[in-house]
Amino acid sequence: MVQLVGSLRKELADSLSACRVLVVGAGGIGCELLKNLVLTGFKNIEVIDLDTIDVSNLNRQFLFQKKHVGNPDYNVEFFRNFMLVMNALDNRAARNHVNRMCLAADIPLIESGTAGYLGQVTVIKKGLTECYECQPKPTQKTFPGCTIRNTPSEPIHCIVWAKYLFNKRLLCTLGFIEVSCLLFSGNPADTEARATASDQDGDIKRVSTKDWARSTGYDAVKLFNKVGFTCPQEVTGTGLKDQQVLGVAGYSQLFSRSVETLRSMLADKGDGAELVWDKDDPPAMDFVTAAANLRMHIFSMNMKSRFDIKWNIIPAIATTNAVIAGLIVLEALKILSGDVEQCRTIFLNKQPNPRKKLLVPCALDPPSANCYVCASKPEVTVKLNVHKTLVLALQDKILKEKFGMVAPDVQIEDGKGTILISSEEGETE
Repeated sequence: MVQLVGSLRKELADSLSACRVLVVGAGGIGCELLKNLVLTGFKNIEVIDLDTIDVSNLNRQFLFQKKHVGNPDYNVEFFRNFMLVMNALDNRAARNHVNRMCLAADIPLIESGTAGYLGQVTVIKKGLTECYECQPKPTQKTFPGCTIRNTPSEPIHCIVWAKYLFNKRLLCTLGFIEVSCLLFSGNPADTEARATASDQDGDIKRVSTKDWARSTGYDAVKLFNKVGFTCPQEVTGTGLKDQQVLGVAGYSQLFSRSVETLRSMLADKGDGAELVWDKDDPPAMDFVTAAANLRMHIFSMNMKSRFDIKWNIIPAIATTNAVIAGLIVLEALKILSGDVEQCRTIFLNKQPNPRKKLLVPCALDPPSANCYVCASKPEVTVKLNVHKTLVLALQDKILKEKFGMVAPDVQIEDGKGTILISSEEGETE
C-alpha cells in the first residue's frame, strides 16, 4: 500500500501533516478509517474508544487492542484542540454528545454509520448544515439486559439472548447439561414474587445457574428426551426447509446436535481456540435458532423459523465499513481544502438505484430552525404537573434521558435566582 500524498496538491498535502484530527470509535468503521487516514498522509491522529474487543468483531476490527482510557473529561476545551472530528460510533447517546461538543467548539464533524449492506456519511458544520439531532431519529432497538435474561416478552429478546449466549463462549467451558439449563434461567411465574421479596426482605441470596442445577438434580438429557416424546400431535411443515417451524421436539434435537457439533469443532481447533459467531455458519445458526425457539416456548411465545431468526440478526459487513471509511476521508479532504459547500450526504445502498448508482450523494440540508441543539436561539417547551413531578424525575427522566443532557443546571426565574438543579455539588443546599 502506498500513501496518497503524491496525488494531492502540495498545499493540501502540507495541511494534512499539520492537521490534528480526532477519531471517535475504533470498531469496524474506525479501524478502516485509521488505516485510510495514515495512507492519505494524516500524521496527528487521536482516537477515543471505550469498548473492549468482542470475539465476533475480530474479522473486521483489525487494529484491535484492549484499551481503557479511564474517565477523562472530554469537554468543549478538549474538542477545540482539533481541526476535524470523525465519528465512527454505533451508539446514539455517544453520537449526540459528540455532536453537541463539536457545535459548542465550532469544529466540523463527519458523521457515519452502517447497518449490514447499508451505510451513510454526512458532514455537520455549525451554522451551515443541520446537526445530528435536527431530525428526529426512530426509536433505537436496544433491550435491557435484565429483560433479555429474566423476563423476555418478545421473540427478538430470545434471539438476542441466544446470540449473546454463543458469544459469551459458554460452549468453550460448559457441557451440554450446563448450557441447556441456561435456557430455563428466568421464571415467568416467579418474576414478580421474587421482585417483591427482594423489596421487602432486602437483597436475596444469589445462586448461579450451575449451582442451582446441581442442587436440584437437574438432568437436561432426561428432560429433553421427555419433551421430545410429548409432542406427537405436531405436523411436519411444508415449504422451504429454512422456513419451517420444527416444534419443541425438533428444536430440542437440533439444540442437542448443535451443542455437540460446536464442541467437537472447538476441540479440533486445539487449546486456546475460540468459536467466532457467523450467521452464515450452519452449526452456529443451528445453535441460535434452537436456543431462541426453546426459550420462546418456555416463555409462551410463538416460535420462529430459521429464516425469520437469521434475518433478525443484522450482520456487520467489513466491505461496507471499508466503503464508508473511504467516503469519510474524501469528505475530510473537501473540508481541509476549504470546500465545505461541496460536501455531501452520501448513502450506500444494497442495490443500484434507477440511475444504476450504489452511492447516492445528496446536498447537505441547512440547520433546522426548531432544533433545540443547534438553533440560533434554542428553546423547547415542556409541560408537566409541578405538583406530581419530582425534581429528581425532571433531572433524570426529562433532562438527561429525553434531552441527553450530561450535567444540567436549572434556575427558577423568581427574582431571587433560586437554583433548582445544579451540576456543581452543594449549590442547591
